[in-house]
Amino acid sequence: MTDDATAAAPSRGEEGAAPAAGVVGAAREPSLRRAARCSRRYRWDVRWSPYAFVAPFFLFFLAFGLFPLLYTGWASLHRVELTAPDDMEWVGLRNFSRLLEDEFFWNALQNTVTIGLISTVPQLLIALGIAHLLNYRLRGSMFFRIAALTPYATSVAAATLVFVLLFGRDYGMINWTLGLAGIDPVDWQNGTWTSQIAVSTIVIWRWTGYNALIYLAAMQAVPDDLYESAALDGASRWQQFVHVTVPSLRPTILFTCVVSTIGATQLFGEPLLFNGSAGATGGAEHQFQTLGLYLYEQGWVNLHLGRASAIAWTMFLILLVIGAVNWLLARRLRKSA
Repeated sequence: MTDDATAAAPSRGEEGAAPAAGVVGAAREPSLRRAARCSRRYRWDVRWSPYAFVAPFFLFFLAFGLFPLLYTGWASLHRVELTAPDDMEWVGLRNFSRLLEDEFFWNALQNTVTIGLISTVPQLLIALGIAHLLNYRLRGSMFFRIAALTPYATSVAAATLVFVLLFGRDYGMINWTLGLAGIDPVDWQNGTWTSQIAVSTIVIWRWTGYNALIYLAAMQAVPDDLYESAALDGASRWQQFVHVTVPSLRPTILFTCVVSTIGATQLFGEPLLFNGSAGATGGAEHQFQTLGLYLYEQGWVNLHLGRASAIAWTMFLILLVIGAVNWLLARRLRKSA
């Protein structure tokens, strides 16, 4: 009996074991739930935080990019005036057909192409030369790089007003320098080619350093082995530049050409301020009126928002064509490489 009772009765250790296990399990349950919540929040963070980071860009793009673009396209199909923007009259493609019949539109398009060529080609050539010089080890190279970028950081208004003084007919420094060489003063603002050259000079001055730094970054990515191999073959620095540097920079050169062309298509501030008395007309005979100035004249001077919207969409279509050409050329370059 004693042995059976002793065997049937639990020991003190066994009596305390069951409550202890229950206490430990009860204490672990909140920590397990907390760990589960943290794990769930971590999964949500990994999955959704990238969208939260890029959401501000898309919100601003929808508000200030896509919506104005679509609304401008809608307005281009209506007759609408700046004095009554809510009063729209449907005209279909009439605003676009009128552009094809408008000699001032073709004049502005021609001026845009001319100024674009005069400013882009010298600008990129000078930028390529400056980048080639900065690519070598020069004393104070950081100073020259900052100096090359300074014109880009300068205000368009400030730069243009300074160049207006330089190109002044009676007291400009350019004509004073030409007078030292025995050349008569040039009326830079009222001539067709002279005014376009002057406006292009402002663009060249502002953007050459910016493109030079882009070329410099691309040059520093060219492997040194190529230059060493060319030097062992007896190539001079000029030959290395022509046969090693330039072929390696073809994608970068194509990129700068496209960006500069887009910038030339949207040129506005320089021609507007170059002859302040002419306003948006681009000179007395519209000799340097660009598409940007023509758009401004139609929309905010003549108050024809429908026509201005048609001009804006025409410029947008031109930029799409430029982008398509860029894509085709880049694809051909990749195949040739």
